[in-house]
Amino acid sequence: MENPDLTNLVAVVIGLLLLGLVLSGVLAVWIIARVRRLHLPPDADLLTALRLTPFSVVLLLDLLDFSLDIFAAPIAWGLLSYLGLRPLRGITVVESLIPGTQVLPTMTIAWLVARLVKRDSWPLPGV
Repeated sequence: MENPDLTNLVAVVIGLLLLGLVLSGVLAVWIIARVRRLHLPPDADLLTALRLTPFSVVLLLDLLDFSLDIFAAPIAWGLLSYLGLRPLRGITVVESLIPGTQVLPTMTIAWLVARLVKRDSWPLPGV
């Protein structure tokens, strides 16, 4: 006999993953249609790229990571290449491959930090 609490939990988790996947697909189509290609300076670092990235892109990256776990890495790599956001590819793929970070909106947090950090304090002193 199955445990009804476990069955409900599994159903909720699967529902959230499917919802995240559907929202990711809709958001990806919208981003590709509206954002197209971003023109970063040739020497753009991670902080500059995050500052110039629309919030919808980082939200999509977090939704993909949540929904697809490690399988989001190649999709994120291709999307960021298409959008001209090459400085974000490495960090996004590494974050996608780290177990347990799927529930954390790490790209959204990084995007917020990039907007809060003053330019003259980056890179951090001593790093």
